[in-house]
Amino acid sequence: MAIAVIPARGGSKRIPRKNIRLFHGRPMIAWSIEAALQSGCFSRVIVSTDDDEIADVSRANGAEVPFRRPAELSDDHTGTIPVIAHAVAWHRQQGIDTGPVCCIYATAPLIEGEDIKAGLQLLETEGCNYVFPVTSFSFPIQRAIRVTPESRVEMFYPEHFNTRSQDLEDAYHDAGQFYWGTAEAWLQHKQIFSSIAAPLVLPRYRVQDIDTWEDWERVERMFAAVRKR
Repeated sequence: MAIAVIPARGGSKRIPRKNIRLFHGRPMIAWSIEAALQSGCFSRVIVSTDDDEIADVSRANGAEVPFRRPAELSDDHTGTIPVIAHAVAWHRQQGIDTGPVCCIYATAPLIEGEDIKAGLQLLETEGCNYVFPVTSFSFPIQRAIRVTPESRVEMFYPEHFNTRSQDLEDAYHDAGQFYWGTAEAWLQHKQIFSSIAAPLVLPRYRVQDIDTWEDWERVERMFAAVRKR
């Protein structure tokens, strides 16, 4: 049986205490825990944290916190892969075979249990090491422009100035919700954004990364609209 690992350190700076700040009446992390439990995919849903309050909130909402994340994996520069690899290694030290492991972000209130389940099915049938949800950019990235130091604009790809939008290849970005991976892929620190990963395509209205207060406000409105629908 698979396990879910929700990374949730206590040191968020742009939105303080983001992981447990109330979102539509519940701690933000509660939505991720709920989706993981509702998916029916996991023998256990654990939270990897360095923070006592986050640990207490996580347990109160149905997750386990069987260990504390070490300080060297809790700073601003630690990526996702080492944190999940640590959780997998901890289980093996306890003599527990994890099976596939799903990293679920703590700040993903638009996540749905059915998507988590669909991701596991892809992992089992596609012969890949990772599966994660993606969504398409709403504007062709080939027509993107930059603002120069002189406060002027220039195209990243000027060769596409006259190319019709419908003739440009669609581009996708990470939905920032979850990553399924084999235990060995996590332990070996294999790169996720590569040919060993398969995408699960989601509609744009169910995807929002939360890095700023503007993001927070936008996802509150998206969440209300999706739930009403």
